Amino acid sequence: MLLKNTPTLITERLILRKFTSNDIEALFRIYSDKEVNTYLPWYPINSIEEAEKIYKENYEKIYTNEQGYNYAICLKENNIPIGYIKVDINDSYDLGYALCKEFWHKGITTEAGIAIIEQLKKDKIPYITATHDINNLSSGKVMKKLGMKYQYSYEEQWQPKNILVTFRMYQLNLDGNEERVYKKYWNMYKKHFIEEL
Repeated sequence: MLLKNTPTLITERLILRKFTSNDIEALFRIYSDKEVNTYLPWYPINSIEEAEKIYKENYEKIYTNEQGYNYAICLKENNIPIGYIKVDINDSYDLGYALCKEFWHKGITTEAGIAIIEQLKKDKIPYITATHDINNLSSGKVMKKLGMKYQYSYEEQWQPKNILVTFRMYQLNLDGNEERVYKKYWNMYKKHFIEEL
């Protein structure tokens, strides 16, 4: 059962908390970086006004409705967002994340992911899924470090960038049902297959 007021999570190095209206500049840094957003569906933003819009539509609205897990990833030393991690509350329970590139390869996303998975278990969320572009190997490594298992791959004409992407779908069952495989993308896309990884 999803907690109505998703709590702040504290790890060894991080504070995972809700974004606030004071975080617009940090959101601009995260969402405007071309390299950070290479494998994300949207285009990098170009203005503070766009960052304000993202805050209102992607965070404030969700927090008002008290649903979903949408966290700012902050270092304990200053509590300023350097990325985000989220889990959608729909049938996919899709895990997504992004991190400013100066913090890549330090285990930060994995540390945040472990904390959010522990919270999901407490809240009786049954499983999570995550997908990554086959060219984004670092994202796949994070999924593996979180204990997620590769299930299948599929091709999607990705919007709004309108590019053909091959995705790998990973899953972690949190309720002990190891036989469950989330098949929505397999069924939705004509070209799907299992790779030998």
